[in-house]
Amino acid sequence: MGDDSEWMKLPIDQKCEHKVWKARLNGYEEALKLFQRIGDEKSPEWGKYLGLIKKFVTDSNAVAQLKGLEAALAFIENAHVAGKTTGEVVSGVVTKVFNQPKARAKELGADICLMYIEIEKAEVVQDELLKGLDNKNPKIVVTCLEALRKALSEFGSKIVTLKPVVKILPKQFESREKAVRDEAKQLAIEIYKWIRDALRPPLQNINSVQLKELEEEWVKLPTAPPKQSRFLRSQQDLKAKFEQQQAQGEPSDGEDEEETVAAVDPYELLEAVEILSKMPKDFYDKIEAKKWQERKEALEAIETLAKNPKLENGDYGDLVRALKKVVGKDANVMLVTLAAKCLAGLAAGLRKKFGTYAGQVVPTILEKFKEKKPQVVQALQEAIDAIFLTTTLQNLSEDILGVMDNKNPSIKQQASLFLARSIRHCTQATLPKSVLKPLCAALIKQVNDSAPEVRDAAFEALGTAMKVVGEKAVNPFLTDLDKLKLDKIKESADKVELAGGKKGAGGGSGSAAGDKKPAARAPPAAEAPTKSTAPPKKTPAAGGKSSGPPKKGKPAAPGGKAKKGTDNKEVAETELSVEVCEDLAAGVLPASCLQQLDSSNWKERLASMEEFQRAVETMDKAQMPCQALVRMLAKKPGWKETNFQVMQMKLHIVALIAERGQFSKTSATVVLDGLVDKVGDVKCGGNAKEGLTAIGQACSLPWTAEQAMSMVFAQKNPKNQAETLNWLANAMKEFGFAGINVKAFINNVKTALGATNPAIRTAAITLLGVMYLYMGAPLRMFFEDEKPALLAQIDAEFEKMQGQSPPAPIRLTKKAAAAAEEEGDDGEEGEEDGGGGGGQDIMDLLPRTDISDKITSDLVSKIGDKNWKIRKEGLDEVAAIISEAKFITANIGELSLALKGRLGDSNKILVQQSLTILQQLATAMGPGLKQHVKALGIPVITVLGDSKANVRAAALATLQAWVEQTGMKEWLEGEDLSEELKRENPYLRQEVLGWLAEKLPTMRTVPGDLMLCIPQLYACLEDRNGDVRKKAQDALPTFMMHLGYEKMTKATGKLKPASKDQVVAMLEKARAVMPAKPAAPAKAGGGKGSAEPSRAASASRSQPANEDFPDSKPEAKKVRGGGAAKKGAAAKKPTAKGVKDDEDRSGPIFVLIPNAKEQRIKEEKQLKILKWNFTTPRDEYVEQLKTQMSTCFAKWLQDELFHFDFQRHVKAIGVMMERLESESDATISCLDLIMKWFTLRFFDTNTTVLMKVLEYLKLLFAMLNRENYHLTEYEANSFVPYLILKVGESKDVVRKDVRAILTMLCKVYPASKVFPFLMDGTKSKNSKQRAECLEELGCLIESYGMNVCQPTPAKCLKEIAVHIGDRDTSVRNAALNTVVAVYNVCGEQVYKLIGNLSEKDMSMLEERIKRSAKKAPAPPAKQTTAERTQREHPTNPNATFLRKPAQEDPNKLNQARQNAQHSESSHPSIPKEFQLDLDMIEMDQSRVCELPDLVQHKLDELLEPIMIPEPKMRAVSPHFDDLHNSTASTINFVISQVASGDINTSIQALAQIDEVLRQEDKAEVMSGHIDQFLIATFMQLRLLYNTHMADDRLDKRDIFKLYSCIIGNMLSLFSMEPLAREASMGVLKDLMHGLITLLLDPRVEDIEEGQQLIRSVNLLVIKVMERSDQTNILSALLVLLQESLVTTAGSPMLPELVMKCLWRMIRFLPETINNINLDRILLDVHNFMKVFPKEKLKQLKSDVPHRTLKTLLHTLCKLTGAKILDHLSMIENRNESELEAHLRRVVKHSGNLSGYKSDRGNEKTGLRTEDRMSKAKVSDILTEIFKKIGSKENTKEGLTELYEYKQKYSDVDLEPFLKNTSQFFQSYVERGLRMIESDREGKARIQTSTVIPQHSADSNLTSNNEELKPAVYYERLKILRQRQGLENTSRQGLGGGEDEPQQRPAISSLLSSKPSVASSTDMLHSKLSQLKESRELYQQEHNVHSHSPTHGHTRSASPAANLDDLKKRLERIKSNRQ
Repeated sequence: MGDDSEWMKLPIDQKCEHKVWKARLNGYEEALKLFQRIGDEKSPEWGKYLGLIKKFVTDSNAVAQLKGLEAALAFIENAHVAGKTTGEVVSGVVTKVFNQPKARAKELGADICLMYIEIEKAEVVQDELLKGLDNKNPKIVVTCLEALRKALSEFGSKIVTLKPVVKILPKQFESREKAVRDEAKQLAIEIYKWIRDALRPPLQNINSVQLKELEEEWVKLPTAPPKQSRFLRSQQDLKAKFEQQQAQGEPSDGEDEEETVAAVDPYELLEAVEILSKMPKDFYDKIEAKKWQERKEALEAIETLAKNPKLENGDYGDLVRALKKVVGKDANVMLVTLAAKCLAGLAAGLRKKFGTYAGQVVPTILEKFKEKKPQVVQALQEAIDAIFLTTTLQNLSEDILGVMDNKNPSIKQQASLFLARSIRHCTQATLPKSVLKPLCAALIKQVNDSAPEVRDAAFEALGTAMKVVGEKAVNPFLTDLDKLKLDKIKESADKVELAGGKKGAGGGSGSAAGDKKPAARAPPAAEAPTKSTAPPKKTPAAGGKSSGPPKKGKPAAPGGKAKKGTDNKEVAETELSVEVCEDLAAGVLPASCLQQLDSSNWKERLASMEEFQRAVETMDKAQMPCQALVRMLAKKPGWKETNFQVMQMKLHIVALIAERGQFSKTSATVVLDGLVDKVGDVKCGGNAKEGLTAIGQACSLPWTAEQAMSMVFAQKNPKNQAETLNWLANAMKEFGFAGINVKAFINNVKTALGATNPAIRTAAITLLGVMYLYMGAPLRMFFEDEKPALLAQIDAEFEKMQGQSPPAPIRLTKKAAAAAEEEGDDGEEGEEDGGGGGGQDIMDLLPRTDISDKITSDLVSKIGDKNWKIRKEGLDEVAAIISEAKFITANIGELSLALKGRLGDSNKILVQQSLTILQQLATAMGPGLKQHVKALGIPVITVLGDSKANVRAAALATLQAWVEQTGMKEWLEGEDLSEELKRENPYLRQEVLGWLAEKLPTMRTVPGDLMLCIPQLYACLEDRNGDVRKKAQDALPTFMMHLGYEKMTKATGKLKPASKDQVVAMLEKARAVMPAKPAAPAKAGGGKGSAEPSRAASASRSQPANEDFPDSKPEAKKVRGGGAAKKGAAAKKPTAKGVKDDEDRSGPIFVLIPNAKEQRIKEEKQLKILKWNFTTPRDEYVEQLKTQMSTCFAKWLQDELFHFDFQRHVKAIGVMMERLESESDATISCLDLIMKWFTLRFFDTNTTVLMKVLEYLKLLFAMLNRENYHLTEYEANSFVPYLILKVGESKDVVRKDVRAILTMLCKVYPASKVFPFLMDGTKSKNSKQRAECLEELGCLIESYGMNVCQPTPAKCLKEIAVHIGDRDTSVRNAALNTVVAVYNVCGEQVYKLIGNLSEKDMSMLEERIKRSAKKAPAPPAKQTTAERTQREHPTNPNATFLRKPAQEDPNKLNQARQNAQHSESSHPSIPKEFQLDLDMIEMDQSRVCELPDLVQHKLDELLEPIMIPEPKMRAVSPHFDDLHNSTASTINFVISQVASGDINTSIQALAQIDEVLRQEDKAEVMSGHIDQFLIATFMQLRLLYNTHMADDRLDKRDIFKLYSCIIGNMLSLFSMEPLAREASMGVLKDLMHGLITLLLDPRVEDIEEGQQLIRSVNLLVIKVMERSDQTNILSALLVLLQESLVTTAGSPMLPELVMKCLWRMIRFLPETINNINLDRILLDVHNFMKVFPKEKLKQLKSDVPHRTLKTLLHTLCKLTGAKILDHLSMIENRNESELEAHLRRVVKHSGNLSGYKSDRGNEKTGLRTEDRMSKAKVSDILTEIFKKIGSKENTKEGLTELYEYKQKYSDVDLEPFLKNTSQFFQSYVERGLRMIESDREGKARIQTSTVIPQHSADSNLTSNNEELKPAVYYERLKILRQRQGLENTSRQGLGGGEDEPQQRPAISSLLSSKPSVASSTDMLHSKLSQLKESRELYQQEHNVHSHSPTHGHTRSASPAANLDDLKKRLERIKSNRQ
């Protein structure tokens, strides 16, 4: 231990370096305690350990190292000096800690890294960690990635710079180590949280599987942006705010979030691609080639290169020129389009760097808009829009104005549209008045253009401008427009959506308070526009309010504006005749005054003038007739007045009138001549000038000056000329220079300068001096060619004025005065950046020449020649051209590129000459120069790096000359300046920094890009060259005044520690001497302050006054609410996870959001989101799904579903299974998303998950089936194809499940639509999948017949038959089996359908057909009906949608849902032509006593069970066997005979079909031929109606026999529901039409059997409506109603009866709704409403159609609630009718009565609900009455009582008594009441009044005296049994209610839909057990509450049992009667 004692005595720091590890361990422990003890972070104690900390973390002993790490962490946390150790310590941690096996060591290492970041060393830490990624040891790489991830997740993307991290990510994904790849994935996920989609482009090239995994993970991420949860030391205020927000439950700061996300531009993260070198070598040759194909190749190569999203900067000049040439000159429009695309690509890829070339290309594109072809125009639009984003509107405005008065309307239109699109991207700041004014002027011309498209485009552009800068800024330019046009502009403005979704400056307010904030924040000024339209009668003073505080100013502004629109609009006046003027004057002047006006006595004239003056002084402004008065003054002697006193007064009065009245230019022209004439007069001159000034005030100085100058120089009087010039010089000072048209009188001034009279010359020079004050140097250019002596005088005058600023205007034109009152911001005019502010507007006035045509290609090539002399010649020529032109437009063609080349010339003399030319160019071009800053200005900066001082001086002079014209802003925008500073050239750096130091202090705002120069500025602070360092230090405060101290300090974070400390010290010094910003116009600050009082004080420094500067926003926000950021992460940490989860998971897992699914469908249709269609799911799909799910899935569930661990998926599916039943509605509302998620699982390889998925799907489809839900197209398309992929899975168990799911799928989605998916499946490469799909197809055809084969059977079969030759045996077999299934359905026809097969295939097929035929004895080898219905359970009633009856094949899908699970009973139905009317027999008690007669009819024979199939039948027809052997041709033949013209043939054919239909087992044969048969039938009906009935030679009895056969046949057919359902819509429509026409045929009624026939037809109509496919019949009736209303021919009763049918259908909707395809019905209603809009319907004679339609829609809405809106999918354009709007209204009013109502009460339309008597009393009375109706004896009495009661209390509600009874009982009561009513009214015949027939008691048994069949008695017996109440023991024999095809006896159909009256009456007599049983049965089938006990039906046990039962009952009936 001796050794121990040695080191124990050492001080701590020495222990830490001891060679014994225990000593070191002890040292670290003590150091740790010490570090935690030292209170002062600046204590000298820390310094001792500075050098040791690296050793702490790199200790070679693992135990000691752990302690060392802890101590190091404490040191870093507490020591002020710790930052100095960052680099070495982190490097040590990476190499020596991150490779340790101990987790604790790694954890501490990571903590150390994070702690360094917290103490502001993020950059260094990040660099070390990134270096660590190159380490060979994968452990280190993994831990570095993890540390980076932690840092990002805690500190956020503002502190951890993502660009370098993103750069290295792809490399990590390629690592061989799985751990590295996984960690890279986690990091990618973390990065994605912060920058979202910006991460996609950099990762697009990684392995697709990894990408897919990433996408899956990304989708699961929450959409809310993450928040920073750990803060730097400098962010403690944020931290405090964050914690406080957390405590308050975090009112999250929305702006903050936006800003986090917006912080990263994906473009920034991309690697720039260098494409110039990759261009084809022969590109420039090819692009000039004669053949267009070669040119096309060249362009295509460029197009591919230009598609790169980010391009490396370079010299694209030649390429752009080549493309420009193609766009401008190429005759082939395809190439023009290509070139435009290339330009668009380059612009998008280069962004701001393309700005240099924008000016060259834009004019060419604008010219090219003359092209008409839309694809060319579109390409050009895209190109010009992309180019616009690289430059500014200011730069392009010259070019746009250039084409605005082009002759071609397309060019004008497209230029305006481009303007409109461009202005959307501008803000008030980037669209100053100087730019706006000329553009508005040009657009106003276009507003009056003759072409409407040009006008509209101009309106759009002006509207957009109004939206962006506010009405207030635009209105001054629109004064010449009438109100209509102004309104149109405002209307356009309202429609405009600004870029970035901002709304503009609001209709009118602009920003009255003058706050220069982006318009988006201006308080809403909704009321402004409305005010401005009604001109307020305000005195000018009213406007003064605006100068008050901003709040009051706002409302005042619009008022003022309106005033401007009225009063200030120049008063235009027509010239009045002298007579009119005299009348007007007489009205306001005293008579004496007028008489003496032209008196010859001067005194009288003087007196008259005095009166005149008094009158004018007292006159009301509004009443003053100015023109009349001045015309009186001008009356003889007028201006020739000789007496000076009178003249003086006259002139004074003129001034008075001009000041006081509404003085127009018309009035002014009357007096101007006289005034100008007297200006030089010694005595009157003063008054004349006063008059001129007054007129200037009334009619604007520019106009007055122009008129006066032209008049005076037309005279020869030198005195007048001199004095007018003097007056003008003085007036300019008084009025200011605004609006003066220099061009207009510069020539007059030149004339004056050349005058012989010295006074005129002096006056002219004085005037020039004044103009110089306003215009500055450019003015001199007009006079450069004057004589030297004169020039010297002018220069001397200018010299005097040098340095003076123009005086503030003291007078204002009336117009301006009013404007100023309301605006108060004229001070800002043109002063965007303090540089050359005053001159801006003036420059626009100068006449400019376009020199572009003189810049020929020869000249350009001269300038670029190899020989310097020729280059010089070229430059000389350019100089000559410019000096000759004086003022030039901004369009200089290719000169800019040529001159740019010369700035880098090796010959310095040429460089200097080029600089001189550029200075010359600056003066000549004026403000237009701005667009050349990037192309020519920045290269001048490069010249500042020249080694020769004189060249640098010239460059600086050029720079100054340019900045004078352009202002500084353009120079600071973009990266160009920072790129220049990057050049390590000391000359360049010192010159540029000196220049910036001089310019920046003068600027009020700077572009955000200035920030890009900061790193270079810091580099200059440490430059080796002393001068550079000095200049950088001088520039520092000027940068700081704009960027703020905080921002600049933060930027030091990237510096090395040593440098950082130095720079921070310099920043501190600079902060002390930072200059204040130049004051903005007074009010800008005020608005700001009031708008954001909440800003923290620290922000005020960093936030410039104008938010033009985007980068300043984040800074301020950080201070304000950045704290909100952290919340998310931190909040979760403290809570224990387990507990949290359990609480979470109890809630619902799906959120039911109404209409969310519709919204998704809509978005997908409109391509707003990706269509769910892929071969393997890419990340974007997963992302999209995540986003969509986030709203309607519980968060924890979504996390599980997108977890990378498959176990979690299994768990999640388990939960979904548990909740399937309880949350079925919500599951259905999210069904599309659930199914999409399952499709993703189909791509997983994990069998466990797959089996779980299939298990869930089976449950899901079973649930959907129970809920009677039908998949939408959208759901099916995004799910079925992927399910079919799995049918080819190698595992048997999976295939089995998928097959089961497919079978279930057909119950919720029409088999005919599943079929095409399976057909696609047969094209798969996977043979198992092909085989399975073929098998599945076979099953579908077997179950549903040929109609599932979509689009056509022939097409499908040809494709199926191809597989007979497949090389895989299982596929061949499956194909053969499918074709055999087809053969079984349609026989020999199959050979026709499959087309040509090879011999081998054909022989195989024939062999197979023979074999399978042996197996199945009967060729129609159908599955047994029970089996069949099992498969086809409730398929969507979706028969083919064709409307042409002849082509329409019925679809077997349309089986009634109710029957689906039960096979039809096996009793033969033997319909006879109608002979019997049993209606009355049933009703009439007296008839019942004849019961014994029934027994006489050989009933025993009927009761012999064996005889039952064919008792006493007719001889079987000769064709019958053929029929039975089913060659379809036989049936076709018989059907064709039905339509025969020969009555007997037709009867024969009908009899044969009748026999087939009677025998249930054979009736199947008719399946597939129903439409055909019905078509034949109604053709025969037409024939009867049109031909036979009119033919007197024919025996009417024959005709009636045929009628009866037809009706009998139909009744049989429509008793068999499966067959009835095959009838398609078109056919049903024609059939109903035929039957109703027959009902209305007056010829039928006249014959005695006619009544009987009509009743039967009535009955048939009811049957058709009950038994047909409900969708088809409802659809048919709607179409029929539409047609019958359209055609005026035909009976007016037709639509009425059709509507009655519809009302009946509507009444039964509650039962049938589930079997109806609402999409189709709504499509029909939509078409109906299209033809009959509401107005048109109301014009019809009757309002019933309108009511019918309303009732139908109302009932549908009531039954389905808001879901009805899901069913508009088939309507292509919903706006064509009012349907959608109507439905929305109804749904809204009915308060979403969703769900299916079970009580009929809700659906009845005709009954009232309010009760007048007391409820109890009513209830008792009605109960008594209903008891009577229910009893056998007192039915009649009961009905009569009920009728009388109803008469007495018309509003009584019978619903409660009827709702639990059967449908039949209800109709029985209704009918009974009607009969009583008709009896009382004495009506004889009412059968056509309703479709429900009223039968007379017709006792003759047969109509054709033919023998009755036993079934008739069977049927009658059954009814009488029911009458006697013998129906209580079993439900076996019961005729199953309306919808039941249970028993099909021959004439069951004649029973007028009331067979079960008695049974329902019994039910009223407490047959509760029966009710209960039927309810249960029915519910099992339907999940819907039934209203009728007779809906369920059990299968009949056996005919024999049934008959025994009957026998017994019959006995009972007899004994009862006895």
